Amino acid sequence: MAGCRMKLELSRVALGKGRLGVLKGLGKTGQLSLEVPGCLLHTHLGTVPHLTQDTLSTLSTLPSVTQITLSNIAEHQEVLEEFKDGFRKFAGLHDTVLYCALHDPATPCPTGHTTNKTVSVWGSGGRIELTVAKFMALQKAVKPDWYQSMADGETWQINTSHKRVRKSVDRSLAHLDECLLVHQKSQELEGVEVFGVVEGGDILEERVRSAKETAKRPVSGFCLDGLQTGSMDQALRTQLISAVTKELPEDKPSFPLSVRLLQGVGRPDEVLASVEAGVDLFEGFFPFQVTERGCALIFNFNISSNPELAVLEPGEDQETAGDSQHNGDLNPDDQTQMTSFEINLKDKRYQGDFRPLVEGCGCYCCRNHQRAYLHHLLVTNELLAGVLLMIHNTAHYHAFFSALRDALAEDTLDLLKRRVLGQTERKD
Repeated sequence: MAGCRMKLELSRVALGKGRLGVLKGLGKTGQLSLEVPGCLLHTHLGTVPHLTQDTLSTLSTLPSVTQITLSNIAEHQEVLEEFKDGFRKFAGLHDTVLYCALHDPATPCPTGHTTNKTVSVWGSGGRIELTVAKFMALQKAVKPDWYQSMADGETWQINTSHKRVRKSVDRSLAHLDECLLVHQKSQELEGVEVFGVVEGGDILEERVRSAKETAKRPVSGFCLDGLQTGSMDQALRTQLISAVTKELPEDKPSFPLSVRLLQGVGRPDEVLASVEAGVDLFEGFFPFQVTERGCALIFNFNISSNPELAVLEPGEDQETAGDSQHNGDLNPDDQTQMTSFEINLKDKRYQGDFRPLVEGCGCYCCRNHQRAYLHHLLVTNELLAGVLLMIHNTAHYHAFFSALRDALAEDTLDLLKRRVLGQTERKD
């Protein structure tokens, strides 16, 4: 919004597009910050899956922005309105920036339920239809620091018609205008930042139109929607992101912030390509998906001598890691498939493997347990398996983003890409 407190300060733009910086002035006091490129903390109703707040606190360098979604919260609207103090206090969250998105990126939702005036989300009780009035009433009850504007994002499927994509862009812009009108008149949402949503499917001219028109509105950031894993190959995704970011404002007096949040993309190879195309932030759902598969992230991103960043060197684990869904494989269920960045601990080969998940990893799981123990927990369906895997996968994934920022700062991004993508290149 005009006069917003948060500001993206860039320290470097690598390769002409990859942006390194800090998002400052976050939270109610403006004392929090978030390094970019980075990712948000993925939660279900404010809780990281499998982890209590005490367990989560054992992890270092967690992002300062927590993502919640209306798909999980909408059915609790009456409770939150009665509570009156917002979702942060309701969920017992502290010292975090609250970002409210529309859909949970880790949970596919049915399509075909949007109209000119409504979008739908799916909670545990089924479909909930949202008008702009209901959407904004939810935002007033949640009281987030940031929220994504209501948008028609149902055009990510392959072969969606140009007419349908154009209608999606028109609807999303109309929803944004209505949301901004309510927002500007709302005392409850004073100081809250709105992110406009860029739609357009896989059609370049509609992506550009959506970006240009959204950038004319007084928004604090931009959500790039409909580009998620499985919807298109990375070459097309990169082309569309590059075209969109050219239309988004840099630092201007009336638009002091132009942070770009890419929705639905979390795989390390896709993160690297998207950062080069100009993306600043990602949703942090990928570790949860890996954990739900009974897998552990083991990909190597160590390009420094810092022992805290030491991870598995290329070897037999990367050679036997799960088959990757390569960038060119268009599979609608791609996000559920095992990738080459992880190992499946349910496999019998780990029954007698007494090494940690990743040599040199400093997380609680790797410091205290072996692969054989994780294998035992998984095959016996013990709840502790999810806890330990989520601890490791979260720590490993966020350490990857730290290494990515270091690579941008030190002009070693090409080396990092070769290290991270090494195992998939051998399979091509």
